[in-house]
Amino acid sequence: MNMLKTNAIRILAQHKINYEELSYIPDDEFKNGLETAQKLNIPVNLVYKTIVCCNQKKFFVLIIPVDKEINLKKAAKNIGQKTLELIPTKDLLPLTGYQRGGCSPIGMKKQFPTYIDSSAINLDYIYISAGKIGYQIKLNPNDLANLINAQFIDLEY
Repeated sequence: MNMLKTNAIRILAQHKINYEELSYIPDDEFKNGLETAQKLNIPVNLVYKTIVCCNQKKFFVLIIPVDKEINLKKAAKNIGQKTLELIPTKDLLPLTGYQRGGCSPIGMKKQFPTYIDSSAINLDYIYISAGKIGYQIKLNPNDLANLINAQFIDLEY
């Protein structure tokens, strides 16, 4: 399957960042990142998901392993906020330009403060969404952090 040139892929190419494109044919309905790892036959511990949260009118992007559930209370504390809540799914597309299951931390409509779980910092590469369900990008987490001005932090799930 030929990869679509999503915003995320265009931005990586524009910044001359090394990456690999992977794709699979998704089922009718996106289930979760574990399914992505399975369909691509890649180690689940290297696949990361993008979560968009808010605190009143401030938005934050958290990138964690797909096999973990975020602890919003601990994550809020670790990024210096009192509280965090997930944004409603219906708000994801208008806010980021991406839909659930295809939300990439690269190329959102606006760059929000972004945090990558510290479990990724010493990995050679991770997989993240390329901006559409069925499309993934393999890249170095430090390249990702530099590109989107993200901080590595213990997000505690």
